[in-house]
Amino acid sequence: MTEKNLTTLIDMAILREIEAYDFYMELLEKVSDAAMKDTILFIAGEEKKHRAFLENYRAGRYGTTAFRITDVTYYKIAEHEMEPEVNADMPREHVFLVAAHRELRSYNFYMELAGAHPEGEAKKMLLKMANEELKHKEKMEYLYANTAFPQTSGG
Repeated sequence: MTEKNLTTLIDMAILREIEAYDFYMELLEKVSDAAMKDTILFIAGEEKKHRAFLENYRAGRYGTTAFRITDVTYYKIAEHEMEPEVNADMPREHVFLVAAHRELRSYNFYMELAGAHPEGEAKKMLLKMANEELKHKEKMEYLYANTAFPQTSGG
């Protein structure tokens, strides 16, 4: 893969992070719960960090080992739960489920791109970005499960 093609992929990934940030900022405007607003701002901040990282990576400020793949618990909640409609009165757990679906789509996007590339730096970068999106999905599904199914005094 040429450097030009890798730069194009990184530019595409940056655009995806901008779109994700914009999505969460739009979601923020539809939610009235203060705690949910804080959570959405946190998620949006993660997308901003990814964008900044990718911009620095593109500028050559990081080497090829800049990405680390970490273990992720793949709950598969979003794969088995319908994505709720976004509205101002949606409960907290629905916000987390909407976010999990968004992260799942991003994960699938990067995995599909990685699958279309031969071994090399571009494929490694795409797989690592997919892993980052899967980590976000894991967080959202964890929050969803703990909000939708809270621990009771019975255990």
